Amino acid sequence: MHRVQLVRNMNALEKQPLLTAQAWETVKQKGKKGIEGWIHEKMLYKKSVIVLIGQQTASRPWVQYEIEKAWKDKRPLLGIRIHGIPSMEKAVDKAGPSPFHSTSGIPIFDPTQIDWYGRIDGTATYNFLRKNLDWWSDQGVVRRNG
Repeated sequence: MHRVQLVRNMNALEKQPLLTAQAWETVKQKGKKGIEGWIHEKMLYKKSVIVLIGQQTASRPWVQYEIEKAWKDKRPLLGIRIHGIPSMEKAVDKAGPSPFHSTSGIPIFDPTQIDWYGRIDGTATYNFLRKNLDWWSDQGVVRRNG
């Protein structure tokens, strides 16, 4: 969760209203219908739906719901791997599986930077992601059929 917050705080998508952890905690109390309504409302104002892919992302039901909704609504959809960004829990993590099970051709960008010793360089990864996030957000794929 800390990696997601770091990406949200980058301000690399300055014109995009970003979802906060506090808002998520509040809306979870409203149950399934409340969460669905909140997701629907927040997606209305997004130029694309960016799935931040960590080690656990693919198994999260609300992530799958957001992907299915974005695909159904023909919103630009893409993924960005965040395992190489240092977190409070771990310096870096292992890459997680793609969460795009039912959709194909969705681009996944990986900002992970490797140092001279073959290790993930968390600072360089963060900076590379920050530099490219806005451009990547324009590269989402939209469902064309149906």
